[in-house]
Amino acid sequence: MEDSSAVPQQFTGRLADAAAGYAEERHWDVLPGAWLEAGPHGAPRCSCGFAFCPAPGAHPTRPDWAARASGAAPAVRRMWQKQPRASILLPAGRSFDALDVSEEAGCLALARMERMSLAIGPVLGTPRRRLLFFVLPGTGAKVPDLLRRHGWAPQSLDLAVLGEGDWVVAPPTRTVPAGCVQWARRPTLANRWLPDAAELIGALAYACAREAIEAREAAEARAAAGVR
Repeated sequence: MEDSSAVPQQFTGRLADAAAGYAEERHWDVLPGAWLEAGPHGAPRCSCGFAFCPAPGAHPTRPDWAARASGAAPAVRRMWQKQPRASILLPAGRSFDALDVSEEAGCLALARMERMSLAIGPVLGTPRRRLLFFVLPGTGAKVPDLLRRHGWAPQSLDLAVLGEGDWVVAPPTRTVPAGCVQWARRPTLANRWLPDAAELIGALAYACAREAIEAREAAEARAAAGVR
C-alpha cells in the first residue's frame, strides 16, 4: 500500500478536487455519497442516520443514484459545493469493472503480475483490507467461466466482481473510523488503458486459492490440536 501520511489532509480539503479530477482526467462518472459525522457521544457514524449501517460513509444517499452520476467536472464540483463532506463514489460497469479480493491475496497476485510483466490498471485498497483491481467494463461477467477454465470453482474463492449496479468508494474518502480508501496503484497515464479481466484472472485465482488452502490447513491444525 502507498504511504498514507497525506490522507488526513486529502480527506479534509481535497474531496471536491479529487472527485472532479476523476471525471476530468479519467472520464469516470462520479457520484457523491454518504459521509461520516460525529454521533451523540462523539463517535463517528454514517450520515444516513441508521445505527447499524453496514457501510458507514460509503454508499449512495438516494435510490436513483445511478442516474445522478456525472462525468463532467463542473457538474461534479457543484455536487460537492452542496455537500463538501460527501464520499466519492464511482459507478462500476461503465468505465471499469473491479475484481475484489482480500489484501493478502491481492498483494501476492500483484507481485506475481509484476514478475510476469502484465499490464495492470489502477488498484484500490480499502480499510476493510480488500484490494480492487480495475479492468475493462463488462469483462467481469466472464470471471466465473474463466475461473472454471483455470480449474477453480468460483464459489470456492474469495473473489468478487463489481460491475453494473455496483459502486466503488474512491480516495481520499474516509469510510470507517481511522480508515481511508487509498490507491495501491494510482491512476496514471501509464495505466489509462485497462486490462481485460482474462489477463489478470490467472494470478488472482492462484493467490485466492493459495489463501483458501492455507486457511483450511490452519483450521485443520487447530482442530487436531483441540483448539477452537
